[in-house]
Amino acid sequence: MEKILIYQILTRLYGNRNTTRKEGGTIEENGCGKFNYIDESELQKIKDMGVTHVWFTGIIRHATKTDYSKYGIPKNHPAIVKGRAGSPYAITDYYDVDPDLAVDVRNRMSEWERLISRTHKAGLKVIMDFVPNHVARQYKSICTPEGIEGLGDGDDTDKGFDPANNNFYYCTGCDFNPGINLWGGEQEPYYEYPAKATGNDVFNAWPGSNDWYETIKLNYGVDYYAGGAHHFDPLPSTWNKMLEILLFWASKGVDGFRCDMAEMVPPEFWDWALAKLKEKYPDMIIIGEVYNPWLYRRFIDAGFDYLYDKVGMYDKLREVTCGHAPAYSITGVWQSTDDIKDHMLYFLENHDEQRIASEFFAGEGRKALPALAVSLLLGKNPFMLYFGQQYGEKGMDKEGFSGRDGRTTIFDYWSIDSLLRAETDDLNDKEEDLLRHYLLFMKVATTEKIIAEGEMYDLMYANPHSELFNPDIHYAFIRKYEDEIIFVVANFGDVGSNITVKVPAHAFDYLGIKPGLWRGSGFVTGVVREVDMQPDCLVKFGRPGRGVAILKLKYSEPEQIPTQE
Repeated sequence: MEKILIYQILTRLYGNRNTTRKEGGTIEENGCGKFNYIDESELQKIKDMGVTHVWFTGIIRHATKTDYSKYGIPKNHPAIVKGRAGSPYAITDYYDVDPDLAVDVRNRMSEWERLISRTHKAGLKVIMDFVPNHVARQYKSICTPEGIEGLGDGDDTDKGFDPANNNFYYCTGCDFNPGINLWGGEQEPYYEYPAKATGNDVFNAWPGSNDWYETIKLNYGVDYYAGGAHHFDPLPSTWNKMLEILLFWASKGVDGFRCDMAEMVPPEFWDWALAKLKEKYPDMIIIGEVYNPWLYRRFIDAGFDYLYDKVGMYDKLREVTCGHAPAYSITGVWQSTDDIKDHMLYFLENHDEQRIASEFFAGEGRKALPALAVSLLLGKNPFMLYFGQQYGEKGMDKEGFSGRDGRTTIFDYWSIDSLLRAETDDLNDKEEDLLRHYLLFMKVATTEKIIAEGEMYDLMYANPHSELFNPDIHYAFIRKYEDEIIFVVANFGDVGSNITVKVPAHAFDYLGIKPGLWRGSGFVTGVVREVDMQPDCLVKFGRPGRGVAILKLKYSEPEQIPTQE
């Protein structure tokens, strides 16, 4: 059993060494990362961090303002493309890959297949996006395999909803008229009649500028015009078409899918489709972007291996890091998903969230080291790292469509300053220190059996407020496996503290801790220690502000006194 550590990279930005960074710049001006840039040495660096899976984000061809019509790729109207590069989640061809990512556009699929092969040779597994809820407004597949009908090809546009045959929802009798300029600098405006329903469940012809106006909603047999009535027999046309897409990419050798906005697709589809996918590819892992905790268990039952723990653990750790919630409130979060804890995917950054070091979050990467330790070491469940997070990437650029919002753009052509400086060993002292801590914590998470297989005991209930423990800013837990234990004590406060942690008698019973002398050392400090572990004992730790103590101890058998004959 291994601890899964996923490294998410936005493939368009990763490896782009062009430093022009013109706001709203073209691919010619600002450059673009390529499949081929992620070579054997780059993959080895990722592997050396302790990563097990790489999520290559933005692989499938999506709407863009870059013109590839000379390669037979349909041109998109710029009015309905967000940013110069476009959103990776406005898919224009489920069976094609993004031409931006290819050195040789005509051979773009083979370049992607070679990257899959290189990644596997490096000992890593491949995750890619599956976007099941919506597609781009000008979806037009040119790569659909022979014998498979394309999305929308058989739709009756006179019907707003057809449970068996239509792949899209239609706003009959209405032109598409969103709250945006439909010209986009072209001689003719974008025109759509009848208007199709918008991806974020806008079932009229007038989505606003903050809606997902560039996308259209897929029809899985739910009649939203009639209050959400289900029509799953006979099987909706969309079900079979989307299963074919999953099987197509699985056949390329990918090891897992991150399913975008999975909760916006009925769980009955996932019951059916994931059973068929895993029948053929039993080792495939499926990650769901699900934000409603009330749906977690239903989607796990449907076949999802892991679900985003965004509104739970991510939101709480962000609040604690920023001083907006007490550290002891973390306990209630993990307890709320204790029965499904191994299925929860923890993270502190991804392409949707603001960077930790941005002015909108913590302002400095080091301030979230306690949150990192909790995310990585609290449970057996997987953890996801976003590219550049380990260097304290700020995400404070104003790239174009993506303004200065603390996020790394998914809509524009750009390059990442911290990644480029890391390549040339030009990180500053704070960045080097942050990277050192990330590598250390990830090494503990992925090489210590205690973390991958051991049990956890939360020490917070046994440590109320005292002179030497402040549950508002201190968080402590213990992990055990066989004859080893690891203490994790996190200081979310800005000031260094001498922390004393009580280990209650119940922890000895629950974890099977033998009373006696335990010896070991701290991963962060390297200091060798002996601890007399007895029920209700007190263990002392010294931690700097925003620091973490990780102490590994092993039971020491008492010395046997030889008997005299």
